[in-house]
Amino acid sequence: MSDLVSISRAAKILGVSEITLRRWDNEGKLPSIRTEGGHRRYDISKLKPETVHKYDFSDKRRTVAYARVSSHDQKADLERQKQVLELFCSKNGWSFEIISDLGSGMNYQKKGLKKLLDAILDDGVGRLVLTHKDRLLRLGAELVFAICEAKDVEVVIINKGEGTTFEENLATDVLEIITVFSARLYGSRSKKNKKLLDGMAKAVEEASDDTCA
Repeated sequence: MSDLVSISRAAKILGVSEITLRRWDNEGKLPSIRTEGGHRRYDISKLKPETVHKYDFSDKRRTVAYARVSSHDQKADLERQKQVLELFCSKNGWSFEIISDLGSGMNYQKKGLKKLLDAILDDGVGRLVLTHKDRLLRLGAELVFAICEAKDVEVVIINKGEGTTFEENLATDVLEIITVFSARLYGSRSKKNKKLLDGMAKAVEEASDDTCA
């Protein structure tokens, strides 16, 4: 009997998402075998990455690659993200659009993010490509991914590894929260507020440096 693998293993072999495999199964393009418990299993001998492209989207939904950095001094990193996304999408033969944002991952009102969500909800996106999960949002990315699953949007995350420690992620989150509140408190022209926020930011940065030392 041929070796059977789970849907997660099959997705990893083919380099696509589990959502895509479920869709191909439902469309009869890459049928699965069901266990007694109703779980999908795939014949490993039939999983050939070189044949994936023939199953690519038949509809008119487009691939969207999303890039984001938190601040203006990270513009060089934003350009690097765009280059990685462009190279990855081109290598896979996908026609794509890049949407980018410059703003906190805690900010849900960014122009690019709103444009992306509107396109997903309007059934205009078939695939979403990210360099890292947290490029979408620092908190709440899972909610967007749930919307993608409901809308049958494939999510491709190029780098799924943990590039930073828990302490570094926590420090970044706190700094971004301070940034959001700074915009409001600085508007009051209060020197006391500015001094307080600057002190908090400095303390977080020093704590982050200590944990990385």
